[in-house]
Parts: sequence; C-alpha cells; structure tokens
Amino acid sequence: MVQNSFSKGVKDGIPIALGYLSVSFTFGITAALQGLPVWFALAISMTNLTSAGQFAGIGLIGSGATFLEMALTQLTINMRYALMSLSLTQKFSNGVKFIDRFWIAFVNTDEIFAMASGQKSQVGKKYMLGLASLPYIGWALGTLLGAAAGNILPEIVRNAMGIAIYGMFLAIILPVAKEKRSVAAVVAIAVAMSCAFYWIPALASVSSGFVIIICAVVAAGLGALIFPVEERAKEEQQEEEVGSDA
Repeated sequence: MVQNSFSKGVKDGIPIALGYLSVSFTFGITAALQGLPVWFALAISMTNLTSAGQFAGIGLIGSGATFLEMALTQLTINMRYALMSLSLTQKFSNGVKFIDRFWIAFVNTDEIFAMASGQKSQVGKKYMLGLASLPYIGWALGTLLGAAAGNILPEIVRNAMGIAIYGMFLAIILPVAKEKRSVAAVVAIAVAMSCAFYWIPALASVSSGFVIIICAVVAAGLGALIFPVEERAKEEQQEEEVGSDA
C-alpha cells in the first residue's frame, strides 16, 4: 500500500505549519532588527527552509561576514538534510520520479521528514506535496508578519516564540517513540550523545552542525545494530499475504 493522498498530506502538515508560523515570525523580527528590509527577509524564507541556518545566516550578515564564511557555516549546519533526504528515499513509492526528488529535497525539513518517515506505508509525491504546502506557506507568512512587526513586540514574547519549534518536534516524535521501542532507543542515544557534546569540555568545541550529524549517524547506526529489520521475514510475510489474497 502507498500513502499518496494530497488531502492527507495537507492534514498532517497543519501542526507543522502552525509551529513554523510562530518560529518564522521570530526570524522575521530578528531580520528586521538587523536592518534588513521586509522583502529581503521574505526572500530568504521562500528560498531556504532551515530555521537554524537562517538564524545563523542573519547573524553573519549582521556581523559583515564573508561569503566563504557564510557558505561554510550553512554547509555545516545543513549537512544533516543530505542524510535525511537519502533516508527518506527509502519511503518513496515508484511513482516518485527522479525530477520529483529535487523539490522534495528542497522542502525536506526535520519535521516533514519525521512525519513522512513515520508513515506505515510508502509515500507518493501527492502526499509529499500536500505535506509540504502549508508548512512552506506558514514559514513564509510568519516571516512576512514578523519582519513587518519589527521590534514592536516585547523581548519576552520574542524569546517565547523561539522555543515553539522544539515543542512541535517533540509532539511529532513522541507518539512514534511510544509505539516502537527502536525509535525510543535511537532518540535516547541521540539525546545522551547531544548532552555529552554539550557538557564534556573536550567535546564542547565541536560545532553544532557536526554534533547533529554525528549524533544522527551514530544513533541510527546503533539502532540498526540493536533492532535489525529482518528483510527475509518481511518478504515471506508479504508472499503469504499475496497467496492468501489469491
């Protein structure tokens, strides 16, 4: 079976869009405080879908960093999307063509990846299009409103909006972790490693982008070793189901 319903994708994307609306609002305010015009902030959000990368980029723009520094920083922070995109291809149905993978890679954020990967069946391009539509609009709209608002809102409100993306991600990952021990174990390993990089002095100098990549690769690798997927058993089960249907 393949999940390829556009309406189902739109429905699944609603909570992501609402979370993005508040987080991008904060980004818009930050861009305005750096002296960037509204249209410039909006253009950034419409051509980039990476909260951490965009916030880091705004700081570099404000400090007058070079293009090389900007490129290396974005490469480090956003390298994890390459890993997530490669992983997500394993969930695609045969209807997802080579050209479709380009726009899916563009909208493949942490939350969209988690939602699509959490589907019990393979996913099609219509579902991915529906899943990404509202989050993309929410991200751009929030940036527009935040940049227009500028520094009108008090600082305590702006800081509160900055934690919305973490709560949204927890809301996506926890239900899956409650159902599958393997997911819970991988999350626990990743959290433990992240804490180690933060609290151990010898590891604290590693950049946040590389920390994300290291934690993801190691946690996923250990999860694969501890909870291997028995492909042969799955194939035999599928053959039995096909035989019973016949």
